[in-house]
Amino acid sequence: MPRLDGGPEDGVGYFAYGANMHDGPFQEHRGMRPSAWPAGRIPGYRRRFNLDGRPKGRAGPANISPDKDGKVWGIFYKMSLGELVRLNARAGIPSRAYRPLWLATNDTGSNPVAAVTYMADSKDKDGKPSLRYITLLRDGAVAHGLPALWVAFLNSTKPAKQGGLT
Repeated sequence: MPRLDGGPEDGVGYFAYGANMHDGPFQEHRGMRPSAWPAGRIPGYRRRFNLDGRPKGRAGPANISPDKDGKVWGIFYKMSLGELVRLNARAGIPSRAYRPLWLATNDTGSNPVAAVTYMADSKDKDGKPSLRYITLLRDGAVAHGLPALWVAFLNSTKPAKQGGLT
């Protein structure tokens, strides 16, 4: 994991593109209290569903993969370094699944800002998210004012069949 320099109250950016875009998992379940949460995007990546869910074989969570022509929209959370450490511990980061990736994101004004996000080694083939999971992404995107084109993109994502099998 990249070194986290500074004290627990120092500020850091975290870019969420999956379930953490929804206030339920992020603020209520994980107990995060960001100081700001503007919409943002990361150029040079695309959103994928190419991970195995739990239990294995179930619909998987979101991931990102490099794509020079891609763009992923999400939420740029401004939070304390202490909260990021707590988020990592609650999410099991680093793990065999996700590892931290420091990159330059762009806020809605196209200003570059440094943030950490998570990416996993993955399968070549994409699966489908569960209805519950894609609903979290859709609802989070709408609640945080992500662009209509991104919301439409999420709305066009077909969920896995009932029971979460891909």
